[in-house]
Amino acid sequence: MFTGIIEERGVVTRVDDVGDSVRLTVRGPKVVDDVHHGDSIAVSGVCLTVVESTADSFTADVMKQTLVMSTHGDLAEGSPVNLERAARVGDRLGGHIVQGHVDGTATLVEVHPGEAWRRLRFSLSDELAPLLVDKGSITLEGVSLTVSDISEAGAADGWFEVNLIPETLAATTLGEKQVGDRVNVETDVLARHVRRMLRIDEVATAALDASPVATVGL
Repeated sequence: MFTGIIEERGVVTRVDDVGDSVRLTVRGPKVVDDVHHGDSIAVSGVCLTVVESTADSFTADVMKQTLVMSTHGDLAEGSPVNLERAARVGDRLGGHIVQGHVDGTATLVEVHPGEAWRRLRFSLSDELAPLLVDKGSITLEGVSLTVSDISEAGAADGWFEVNLIPETLAATTLGEKQVGDRVNVETDVLARHVRRMLRIDEVATAALDASPVATVGL
C-alpha cells in the first residue's frame, strides 16, 4: 500500500524485452536506501516488485497486462518516473490509500497556468467516470491529488481537473506534462468497492424481476 506522496523522481536507465513483458531498471538512490528483494516500489503509480538492486537503482518486471493498462509500455531509457516506497504501518498517511493498481490512463487536454500553481484538465472515459467525484481523491502518475472539478454525468466528452501546487510541480513529473500526454490513473479504492456492490445489487434485482412468480390458488 502507498500514500501517493512521491519520495523521489527517478530515471529509467534500461528497458529489456522479456517475451511478453519487460524488465525495467530505474535509478532512485533514495528509494533503494533500505530496499530488499521482493519489496514493492510504486513507479509512476504502478506497484512493482524489486527483483534486483544496487546502491542507486533497482530492477523490476512489468507484465503484459500492466503494459496495456498503463503508460509503462511507453517508457524508454531516460524516461523520468515518480517513485514511492510502500508505506510502513504507523506512518502518517499524508495522501490517501493508494494500491498501485492502475485503472487505466487519461490524456491531458488543457493546461491553465496560474501565478504559482497550475490547473490540468484530463479526459475522462465512460468506464472511469462513475468512480470520480468532485473533491474526491485520485492518483495520477502515483501522485495523490484532489479532483477540483469534473464534467456533468453523461457528458459526451467527459473530463476532470486537478490543481497542482508549486511543490507538486517541482517534485513530480506532472509539472512536465504537455497537452496530449497520457498519465496513469488510479481511482479511490472505496469508490471501486461501492461500484462493485451496486453492480451485484443490480444483477440480483434483475434476476429477481425476471424470475417467474408462483401463483397460489385459493
